[in-house]
Amino acid sequence: MRMIENRPDLTIRLCGPRGFCAGVDRAIQIVVLALKAYGAPVYVRHEIVHNRYVVEGLEAKGAIFVEELDEIPEEHRKQPVVFSAHGVPKSVPADAESRNLFYLDATCPLVSKVHKQAMRHQRLGRHVVLIGHAGHPEVIGTMGQLPDGSVDLIETVEDADRYVPPDPDNLGFVTQTTLSVDDTAGVIKRLHERFPNLTAPAADSICYATTNRQEAVKQAAPGCDLFLIVGAPNSSNSKRLVEVALRAGATKSVLVQRASEIDWETIGDIRTVGLSAGASAPEVIVNEIIEAFRVRYNAVVELADTVEENEHFLVNRELRSIELTSADMAFVNGE
Repeated sequence: MRMIENRPDLTIRLCGPRGFCAGVDRAIQIVVLALKAYGAPVYVRHEIVHNRYVVEGLEAKGAIFVEELDEIPEEHRKQPVVFSAHGVPKSVPADAESRNLFYLDATCPLVSKVHKQAMRHQRLGRHVVLIGHAGHPEVIGTMGQLPDGSVDLIETVEDADRYVPPDPDNLGFVTQTTLSVDDTAGVIKRLHERFPNLTAPAADSICYATTNRQEAVKQAAPGCDLFLIVGAPNSSNSKRLVEVALRAGATKSVLVQRASEIDWETIGDIRTVGLSAGASAPEVIVNEIIEAFRVRYNAVVELADTVEENEHFLVNRELRSIELTSADMAFVNGE
């Protein structure tokens, strides 16, 4: 694309941390390693992570995405099926075993931790309250770890006001890992006010990556005329970043999947743009958006880093001996 002459000055505040977290990196790596170890096709139940760019890239390598296990043809039952990073109900691996399917679980270890926290509450006789968004795959997976009727979903402070538990003195809560830290604190506060004996999980349920990305956006948002969050419309953590940017002082905040979604006609007179990416958005799209601004503006990138992330999660034991090429690693890292 040809540079526009007489471009106005623009500062891009580029947040860090941003983009892929360790759980997303691990999930993508599991699919790539499975393709190298077992050959195509490798089936994936639901989107491995909430990002079309990643999904389409894996499809190009030989992954096939299905909604349910019964979509896997009989002749491919020996090929692996990967469960997404969001986690699955206990009924899904049970269904896979009944069909003699070989499965690889790519559930984020931090989501698995929430599963264990919920099961511990239930094992100790507490009725479980899950704070999260109805219909989100992670919520479905967490609720599916427990017997029917032993967990209730609370989404808002208003839900907490209306909630009538079976035993008000014997409750334990967990949260979806990708929620807004501030919103969740409000819900928990209201539940504690109504049910003083409410038991918290042994450790915070909201994951480090969600917290870090929200904190970086909070720091960068004041004074931004526009704040762009790279992420998918069905990505909970990405949508929360849009809300965080607005609350922290950005004049406008928008979720985009690619640079092509930016509405240049309605941007107006802007001097400072904030830019971050949800935990399932690859860095290559962040770079694409920066270049799109540089075509239209005399853009200077200003790093807005808060903390450095160095978490790393091991892949499944069956895949640890497989080596990735530099090209594989670039894809896994979203580059």
